[in-house]
Amino acid sequence: MYSKRLAALFLAAVCVAFFASARMAGDPRPAWAAPSRPAPRIVSLIPSLTEDLFAIGAGPQVVGVSQATDYPAAAARLPQVASSASLDAERIVAFHPDLVVGIPAQAALVAPLRRAGLRVALLRDDSFADIFTDLQGLGTLSGHAHEAALLAERLRKRTTALASGVPRHARPRTFVVLGVDPIYTVGRRSYIAQLIALAGGTNAASLDSPYARYSAEALLQAQPDVVVADKNSGFAAVRERLPWSALHAVQDHRAYVLADPDILENPGPRYNDGLAWLIPRLHPGGHSAGYRGR
Repeated sequence: MYSKRLAALFLAAVCVAFFASARMAGDPRPAWAAPSRPAPRIVSLIPSLTEDLFAIGAGPQVVGVSQATDYPAAAARLPQVASSASLDAERIVAFHPDLVVGIPAQAALVAPLRRAGLRVALLRDDSFADIFTDLQGLGTLSGHAHEAALLAERLRKRTTALASGVPRHARPRTFVVLGVDPIYTVGRRSYIAQLIALAGGTNAASLDSPYARYSAEALLQAQPDVVVADKNSGFAAVRERLPWSALHAVQDHRAYVLADPDILENPGPRYNDGLAWLIPRLHPGGHSAGYRGR
């Protein structure tokens, strides 16, 4: 069993070679270079970008989304035109979108759309900083730049309030479970690892890749202080088995299953909810200003 984020990683692995060659070819324009007019019809291929569009007031302009889209409710009711590894190019073209947005790992998938003359913008979603860059870009492309700037300011203020209440006396080593057979987790360069740092912890997996497989032997050696698992990862079914049962975090009841993984895994406007969920689990006796538990 795997999380939706892990499905997106498989997509990235498939497309990485194409993307590398595309970058070498060079495109001097930013992915969100200002259009001559805002896009009235938008197809979004990534749930986090869809959330961004709805959050800045561009939801009525979205005409198609990916199968993984389940938030907000209005977006979940839209036609689904893509999965984690494919898209329906003919259907997308038939919608006559003025803009298609996705991430760089989808460069190969969107090639037919570009050949059909559609405008495509691929926005990075790897880091914490990308959240705000993407809001700026989508605001520019959709004609909601002012709303995007206001949202970014509100998000930063809440992040500051949450982080200000994080205890500084300890930084619990935290292991994130995206899949269990095989084990998949997050590396130090992932957006999730950056959220863990904001929550006053450190990522227990010493990996250079943002997301990667992890061995049972390395997990036992790491002995994280806290385990955080996506509810779709399969962790709940194996926590009483090795190697999980031999982890101090599991034995000490510091292994938590996140009921709404998207607030932690999607680098979108709900990331503060993920941060607010993390803080009291990394610091059970601590206090965080602005915390609203889920």
